[in-house]
Amino acid sequence: MAEHKPDPFEHVQDSSVWEFFTALFGDKQELQLPAFVIPGRDKPFQITKFMVLELIAAALILIIYLPLARRARNGELPKGRWWNAFESLLTFVRNEVAKPNLGEKDADKYVPYLWTLFLFLLFCNLLGMFPFMGSPTANIYATGALALVSFVMLHGAAIVKLGYAPPGKHGHGHGHHDESAHHDEHHTATDPYAGLRAVPILGPLAIGSIRYVGSIWPHIDVPYVGWFFSLAIFTIEMLGSVIKSGVLAVRLFANMFAGHMVLAVILLFIVSAAHSKDWLLVGGVSLASVLGVAALSLLELFVAFLQAYIFVFLTALFMGMSLNPEH
Repeated sequence: MAEHKPDPFEHVQDSSVWEFFTALFGDKQELQLPAFVIPGRDKPFQITKFMVLELIAAALILIIYLPLARRARNGELPKGRWWNAFESLLTFVRNEVAKPNLGEKDADKYVPYLWTLFLFLLFCNLLGMFPFMGSPTANIYATGALALVSFVMLHGAAIVKLGYAPPGKHGHGHGHHDESAHHDEHHTATDPYAGLRAVPILGPLAIGSIRYVGSIWPHIDVPYVGWFFSLAIFTIEMLGSVIKSGVLAVRLFANMFAGHMVLAVILLFIVSAAHSKDWLLVGGVSLASVLGVAALSLLELFVAFLQAYIFVFLTALFMGMSLNPEH
């Protein structure tokens, strides 16, 4: 039987085959995950390793936090290291992430989403620290799906709170129009460029361009030119929003993938040294590799918490910007 050459990519990528230690007992140790035939689809639905790990992460969250939620609902005070450790994670996200970015009024409304997102990311990251496991967040499709959910929350929360109309026209949260609002409406009606004047840098440029075009081609209706610039600004803002969400996915994926890739490569130095048959070299490389992996694993443990925090913090920051556009 041909010798199987270990590949570090096999340990960090998603696959339908759950591979364990290669050639540990003379044969390749692996588990073929099942596939299900769905009516109407040409290809079967394949269960992958990261899918199972995501379910394990969700199950661990439920197992840990459901009993804690029941005790908290009954009014029991936190007791013991176990309850205090896991409850402190929720307290930290609420007090240090949600409230500063979303504000006191909106924090408690959206903090359950931030809690769920943080815990799921953290548990998925930490699963990669265990043998035979892996980090689902080391896959761009997993982080992309999470970033897509954050993108929907970013705009959906603002639409729910502010409506579809721009600020000042939907009337949400105000029961009457004061004199200043009436004056602003009158000023906007008399000055067609009032809205553009409020836009930094782009506003004066847009107004100057509209007037320049109007002076060269007087027959062109200026509002159409205004619609063009409005469409351009909308496109820029939408692209910026998509890029912000995309950066969330790429940052998390790159950090988790690179970290586990480095650990796998260092461990494979032992396999490469074993082919030399020089046991002094094998012993030296093995000792250096194990110590290096142990040190980097401590760094990866810190990165697992850090990346979960950064993802949730930026999500809360972007949501706060859309929920409170006046700030």
